[in-house]
Amino acid sequence: MSDVRDPFARPGALTPAGAAPIVRVGDLQKFYGANHVLKGVTLEVYPRETICLIGKSGSGKSTLLRCINFLEEPTVGSIEVDGLRVGADPRHARNAEHREQIRQIRLRAQMVFQEFNLFPHLRVIENLIEAPIRVKGVPRDQAIATAEKYLDKVGLSDKRDEYPGRLSGGQKQRVAIARALTMEPKVLLFDEPTSALDPTLVGEVLNVMEELAHEGATMIVVTHEMAFAREAADRVYFIEDGTFVEVGQPDEVLGHPKDPRTREFLARTLGEAHVPA
Repeated sequence: MSDVRDPFARPGALTPAGAAPIVRVGDLQKFYGANHVLKGVTLEVYPRETICLIGKSGSGKSTLLRCINFLEEPTVGSIEVDGLRVGADPRHARNAEHREQIRQIRLRAQMVFQEFNLFPHLRVIENLIEAPIRVKGVPRDQAIATAEKYLDKVGLSDKRDEYPGRLSGGQKQRVAIARALTMEPKVLLFDEPTSALDPTLVGEVLNVMEELAHEGATMIVVTHEMAFAREAADRVYFIEDGTFVEVGQPDEVLGHPKDPRTREFLARTLGEAHVPA
């Protein structure tokens, strides 16, 4: 692991004293050809923390999230989740050992996508049990019981046997959250989970996420929902042009931003009247 540490890392309020970070991102860089998208990002997340990543489109926040569970292969740096460290080495991306490390990282860090990514030909309950059975080898009866528990948690027990096509966007996203929870990961990664929703449906998804945050789930959330970040986050990271520009508690970053780039972003997002001078 790089000896570059996240200078803003701090255990969340619910984190046991002396706990080690459950996620470490070390000096991460990502290139797409000549396009330098991430420029040496370092991040530490403690158990039971909620971290919100904010910034304009194209700033690198979703790329960072996708690198954490290797949907994108980092160019330089390292990722560690729950003690498993994987270094970036695109030359070995097809190496069997590297593939197995990535599989283990993904078991620990589950992603909730913008577009739900549910299997349309499977009923809700079948969407939830597919990965536990096929990937983790969980017995079917146990997988169903776990899936039903998390469907109840997101308020969708009555949709157990529906097909995704019969659900609203908000319901689909809540099913996607339940699906991620059914894998019982160490970390939940949310990539702008409300961006594809009708505005009238955003609240039902954010309510589930706020409840998870308050219960102590470890979450890294890419979001444009500033009210959610203010309410649920332990720390907010503003990213611009592939680097962290400003980091702090929500009241600091969202209420009293110090960097002019943060102020400009918030003024565009919230309106000038909501950003104190």
